[in-house]
Formats: sequence, C-alpha cells, structure tokens
Amino acid sequence: MHNLQSIVEEIQIPVGTRQRRAILVRPCLMKTDPTPLVVAYHGGQSHPEAMRRFSGLDCLAESGGAIVVYPFGTGTREGLLTWNGGNCCGEAFGEDSDDVTFTKVLVENLINRFGIDRGYIFATGMSNGAMMAYRVGAELADMFSAIAPVSGPLALLDIAPSREISVVHFHGSLDQFTPLDGGIGRRSVTRVSHRGILAGLLDFVRTNGCPPDPIRETICENQDGISIERYSWGPGKLLSSVVFYRIEGGGHTWPGQKPDSFFLGNTSLSLSANTIMLEFFLQHARHLRKQDV
Repeated sequence: MHNLQSIVEEIQIPVGTRQRRAILVRPCLMKTDPTPLVVAYHGGQSHPEAMRRFSGLDCLAESGGAIVVYPFGTGTREGLLTWNGGNCCGEAFGEDSDDVTFTKVLVENLINRFGIDRGYIFATGMSNGAMMAYRVGAELADMFSAIAPVSGPLALLDIAPSREISVVHFHGSLDQFTPLDGGIGRRSVTRVSHRGILAGLLDFVRTNGCPPDPIRETICENQDGISIERYSWGPGKLLSSVVFYRIEGGGHTWPGQKPDSFFLGNTSLSLSANTIMLEFFLQHARHLRKQDV
C-alpha cells in the first residue's frame, strides 16, 4: 500500500515454530543517510494499526526521516495483543513469549533487506510496549543504540546491559494505568504492581555510568493544565544519556497526539514526543568502530 510519502506493507517473520508479523512503513524517498530504523511496540490489548494511529509515528517515514516497523504482539484475539515485557502482560507473559528473539530476528531481517546501518537501530513503545522497549534496551543493548519508552515502566527487577544505551522517557504524573510512582494503577487492566518510573531510569543511569544527579529544567509551565519538567543525566559512557520528561497533569497518553479516549487522561500537545525522540535517536546513534564489529 502506498501514499504520497511512504510505502506500507505487512511482513511475516518465522521465529522458531511461530510465524510472527509486523507492519512496515518506509519512506518512498530516503532523506537521511544513514536512515534510522525505529521499532515501535503497541500497547497492551492493542495492535499495530492502533499504534500507528495513537502515536502518529508514521510521520517519521512520511518525512523520509526513518523506517518504522510495528510488530504484532501475542494473543488469541487479533486486536488484543500483548508483550512479554518482564513481569507483564497478558497472554504474552503467561505463555512466556520470546519477544526478545522475535525482535532480534525482525531487526536482522530488515538490516539485510535495506542495508540499515547497525548504529542506527532504535526502539519505542506505549505502555506494555514501553516495557518491551525497555526489555530490548536491557537485553539487546548490542543491537539498539537508544530507546524511547512512553507511559510504561521498566518491568525487569534488575538489568545488566552488555554496553551503554541511551534512554528518553515520557510519562504523565496522573497516569492511572502505569502510575508514575509505581504500584497498581486505578484503571489497570492487568492488576500488576509496577515499578516506579524513576527507579527504572536510575538503573540505566547506573549502568550507563552517568552522574547520579540530574539537571532539572522546566520546559513549559501551566499550559492547558500541563507543566513539563525535563530531567537529564549524562554524559555517561561513550556520551550516553538518560532523559525524563515528567508531564505534570498528563495521563496515559502520547505527548503531541490527541488520545482516542478521555479515560486515558490529559495530554500535552505542545510537546511532540515523535520530534524529540527522533532528534534524541540521531544524537545517540553509534558510529561503529572496528572494536564494535
């Protein structure tokens, strides 16, 4: 399927005994060289088409700035898929779905097909998808250069990445699904008790070797009931960094995009997560050296 700026196709990837799928959105004309690959994980009880609408990440492909791939999670009902992000969620967690291996095979397939520079592989995700982005950041740090979780915590008790990996995270203070301070959200479907967002970020601050105290900056103040503060840790090993956008008054939403349900809470339309994460990704791309190969 084509539009004026991008090509959309569904791809199938054999992983062990399973046939896994993903939706690929790629530019008609590549405007950046090398072109980044962004793996975008949908939220829990969702699917790739919903993620495309919810996040608006197709804009990265339409502008020629990136190839975006939306993998399908696990589930017996097509529109209610989940990821095994660690201690969550749904059928993927219950069946111990090996979504890390799926990701690795998917990325290798796309590297071989499009000649993608291995220093320009990134991941993002929403909610349960954010947990998955964190997991591949922790367990496939040799493959991914940076991750950008949105509205979802690190769902692993401890991490030991094989190398540094930069992180930019977006989270609302009034998120009732995956609470900022951890625990069980008031609107939680899974009833899983989550880690606090800051605790997970500090794990990456530690493993990246970043200074323990962040630089705190107010980005905007009381705009439509939303204030945004940015916490920045770095530089760490090989100029890695960890950045946290704390959205005071924000809900379980994707900054810069209107949520499709008022149950998710308020969002910040003045802050574009898509713009920020692409800039962050390009800043933290790994320019491969001989010792990295």
